[in-house]
Amino acid sequence: MTALSRERVVAVIGSGAMGAGIAQVAAVAGYTVKLYDSRPEPVAKAMSDIALAINKLVARQRMSPVDAAASLARLQPSLTLDELAATKPGLVVEAIVENLDAKRALFAQLENLVGDDCILATNTSSISVTAIGAQLRVPGRLVGMHFFNPVPLMALVEVVEGLATDSAVAQTVYDTAAAWGKSPVHARSTPGFIVNRVARPYYAEGWRLLAEGAADAATIDAVLREAGGFRMGPFELMDLIGHDVNFAVTQSVFEAYFNDPRFTPSVLQQELVNAGFLGRKTSRGCYRYGDGAVNAPAQAEAPQPIPAYVSYTRDAAALAAATHPHGGAVTDALAARLRTAGIDVAHRKVEKSVDDAPAFHCNGAAVYLTDGRSATQRAADNQHSDTVLVDLAFDYASATRIAVACADQCAPEAYLSVVGLLQAAGLTVTRLDDVPGMAVMRTVAMLANEAADAVNQGVCDAAGADLAMQKGVNYPRGPLAWADAIGVGHVVTVLNHLAASYGEDRYRVSPLLRRKHASGATIHA
Repeated sequence: MTALSRERVVAVIGSGAMGAGIAQVAAVAGYTVKLYDSRPEPVAKAMSDIALAINKLVARQRMSPVDAAASLARLQPSLTLDELAATKPGLVVEAIVENLDAKRALFAQLENLVGDDCILATNTSSISVTAIGAQLRVPGRLVGMHFFNPVPLMALVEVVEGLATDSAVAQTVYDTAAAWGKSPVHARSTPGFIVNRVARPYYAEGWRLLAEGAADAATIDAVLREAGGFRMGPFELMDLIGHDVNFAVTQSVFEAYFNDPRFTPSVLQQELVNAGFLGRKTSRGCYRYGDGAVNAPAQAEAPQPIPAYVSYTRDAAALAAATHPHGGAVTDALAARLRTAGIDVAHRKVEKSVDDAPAFHCNGAAVYLTDGRSATQRAADNQHSDTVLVDLAFDYASATRIAVACADQCAPEAYLSVVGLLQAAGLTVTRLDDVPGMAVMRTVAMLANEAADAVNQGVCDAAGADLAMQKGVNYPRGPLAWADAIGVGHVVTVLNHLAASYGEDRYRVSPLLRRKHASGATIHA
């Protein structure tokens, strides 16, 4: 099956931000587009907004004046559904209110107006495609075509199949989205599809860290950005989305999965919604906005002297999988940064496997990459009081910030020597309270776990899950590719330790991760 022919008309119903964006993308891709809304005023505004957007592309030399004029000429308003149907569209994309009854009523009306060869697509972000199409005479031609806002800029399109969707129809929509310059992924109609499901831990773990006093919102955001490589931290992102919207999606997914604890909403976020502190649109959310707004900066440790003695362990089994994106152990990356700064680092070679070997020794302190245990628990298990944990970073060679935690038993001078060591490597050091799994590691482990469960349940494949999270929410790396880089075994260990620490089913390990770990294979193998 190939993309819809450019000889066929594309109809878009709903002229809000999503509908207008879809219409613009289709017209620029060379299709005649009919844009309809129940009232003429929104259509007129959408046409004006699209013209303005395309003219800006010309001004920025990203589109020629000739192509811009041709695109705008292909975009035409429809005043009635009958008028729209008379053009014999090959594809109708619905982008109306997110309400099951409203969508069902619209598609029932459309089915009696358009030809049987016309594909019907819904831009729903959360409603079951199966439920929307259940009452249609030909339910096989209904498919989800979920775009992301702003449509002209966001590459991802989730092509969602309901139980009755014809696979050939889904493939045509997939190919058509690709022809429009998008990055489509196949998904099965399950709550949240791919992105709205897999992204839940990014927000949920942030809320849990905040609730447990690991750090304030600004500090957690800074760690996820500057160490984790995410474009925005969870709290600033939720402020941008709107807490009412984000909380509603979390509630929807939680209820749709019959109150699975992995999707439990946050009481803290509920309080923000109850207070009307919805984020940027109300000038207050996790942060304050507007003239005169002042927010506390992210926490950073005061400068400390370079420790007198530093050594690092190489070839330790516990660290072999702790890689940064360009390969090599975390210890190698940090040791290289220290050497670049002119600091002599002794190399302690391990001839045989050592259980739980520390990454660094520093003036008596043992420094480990977090494995999901608290530093206090790890110090007790290893009988070494001066234990300090380092959080995961997207790339230890280029990160600008690193999070650390120390055991309750740790001597202050031992901890501060580790701070001095990491500062000497050019890192801003942020201390988190001693929570299991810290910030970046537990977040990435949970993202990978949720993505693995989606793959295990046939919602999508591994490549689709990773592409969706990179193109749909701008993650620095797909969560399953990240699990492969960290080491599937290490991710499983982190999740097992989180489950043991909290005693909650929330942190249960996906069967797919356990299977890959048992076989020694990567997820993408």
